[in-house]
Amino acid sequence: MKSFMCALLLVFTLAVGGFAAEPKSTPKPSAGAPKKAPAELPGVTALRDVAYVGGGHERQKLDLFVPEKGENLPLVVWIHGGGWVGGSKENPPALGFTRSGYAVASINYRFSQHAVYPAQIEDCKAAIRWLRANAAKHRINPDKIGVWGASAGGHLVALLGTTGDVKEFDKGENLGQSSRVQAVCDVFGPTDFLEYYNYANAKLVAPSVLPDDANSLLVRLVGGKLSEKKDVVAKANPITYVTKGDAPFLIMHGDKDLLVPLHQSEILEKALKKADVPVTLYVEKGSGHGLRGPEVGKMVAAFFEKHLKANGEGAAGK
Repeated sequence: MKSFMCALLLVFTLAVGGFAAEPKSTPKPSAGAPKKAPAELPGVTALRDVAYVGGGHERQKLDLFVPEKGENLPLVVWIHGGGWVGGSKENPPALGFTRSGYAVASINYRFSQHAVYPAQIEDCKAAIRWLRANAAKHRINPDKIGVWGASAGGHLVALLGTTGDVKEFDKGENLGQSSRVQAVCDVFGPTDFLEYYNYANAKLVAPSVLPDDANSLLVRLVGGKLSEKKDVVAKANPITYVTKGDAPFLIMHGDKDLLVPLHQSEILEKALKKADVPVTLYVEKGSGHGLRGPEVGKMVAAFFEKHLKANGEGAAGK
């Protein structure tokens, strides 16, 4: 467990630079045949570079890690950050959950240089549908799927949590399966892009998230200046879709984050509470775009334990 906590802290630290990172080349996929997970995870079988969209983009692939023992396993899905222009499914921090009887998936999705929003949430939903369609084959409980992501990944898991009843973003294959999830851990994810600039502290945010700069990560994601793409910005905002039946949320944020201001998580928490959705907002004092406290890993583990194990309270996955 100690090494698992260390992995959590490492990924949160790396996310500081990851949100604004330039895109890197995508690793070449392997054959996708089952093989053992790394030596530090004995008793786990890994299936790598699985296409969740048949004949799709090279980024539409996932890795799946399944303990060799156990049935009807809850699933934690990691969605990486990187400003929607970089990042990778490799070495997910969620991998440690396999030691506690969870299956773990880590997904790639198309970057904004490949396709503008809503391609990214469409990919995430396609991956959830694939996992649910193949749940029996991999001994996964299709009604116990949790998602966890940081930064841009936090944005995407928040969208998954609030659009379970929204069909607009379900495109492609396995459309008979739901893309609803049962628990969401959103770590300093953006929500309302326009609110960045209505909030006083956000005047200090990095140039990489300016509203009308062609090089801004937000502008690149929506395909134009935010002032001219307000309809797309609204569709990219998880708050737009909040309803009473949404999945429970654990939101985590640093109070000194200038890249994604804390206010972005506060307004999501407020909307979820108003709709009577179970939500906890943990604010780490003194932290920027990265979390380091030892309680972080414990809270994430306890959250998924509560909502994904046998008597969890997650939203229905039918």
